[in-house]
Amino acid sequence: MSSLTPEDVDAVCGLVDDLCGIYWDEEKSYLIESRLASLVEENNCENYAALVRKVRADVVPGLKDSVVDAVTTNETLWFRDNSPFEAIRHKAIPEVIDERSQTIFPKKIRIWSAACSTGQEPYSIGIALADVIPDVDSWDIQILATDISPSAVEKASRGVYSKLEIGRGMDTSHLRDYFVEQEDSWKIHDRIRAMCKFDVRNLLKPFSGLDKFDIIFCRNVAIYFTGEDRRSLFERLADSLAAPYGWLFTGSSESLSDLGDRWSPQQHCRSNCYRPNLVEATMA
Repeated sequence: MSSLTPEDVDAVCGLVDDLCGIYWDEEKSYLIESRLASLVEENNCENYAALVRKVRADVVPGLKDSVVDAVTTNETLWFRDNSPFEAIRHKAIPEVIDERSQTIFPKKIRIWSAACSTGQEPYSIGIALADVIPDVDSWDIQILATDISPSAVEKASRGVYSKLEIGRGMDTSHLRDYFVEQEDSWKIHDRIRAMCKFDVRNLLKPFSGLDKFDIIFCRNVAIYFTGEDRRSLFERLADSLAAPYGWLFTGSSESLSDLGDRWSPQQHCRSNCYRPNLVEATMA
């Protein structure tokens, strides 16, 4: 295989942007080689531009998904950053429950984990709900868990984790209460798994067919987007929340202060969270 050329870089960066909305430029050449070199060889491509042509022509079944899996970062752990989960336990969920109690669906809660990776985030959310709602099994709760990576979503839907994966953030008491041991792995309990619905979804595409959400987790995703794509994403997320009481949780280093007055920043349990500023609000 020939060395990486400027034409290869342009072709790959354009493809990654189109497929995932992730902004790569010539400074990401090391990522192109480290993540896509094996696909170039496996598909008998003379260079990276040839791989891009095959993906765009969609002539090799599964190749597009393989590229998405290769370029996306599925770095995650249980109760990541911890503070958002403390905030939903002590602030967001109690307020959602109070608001819902005034409606015809008092036990309906809808949550979206918008970049679920291999499932640790949505399952952590489900565990947090079970921690604070004693009769959680009698509630109408759905946690939509989506990711652009098909392999990550497939693993998340299985809910089975190695001891090494469990060791990244899962405490002993929650492991005992919400998992079942299976030889050298652990499986999430059915009562938590039943809350979650998994799907492959590109956040750059329209949010068609989705319910209004009480809480959305969209953390450390938009940091890879262009400014225009980032603004579009958070505008659409605002429209997807059940206003005026919906909650958005972003990454610990993310701020929406540059997006105008659409979002109202909140500070609870040291978490980065926002509520939408919408003129008209209807309960879903």
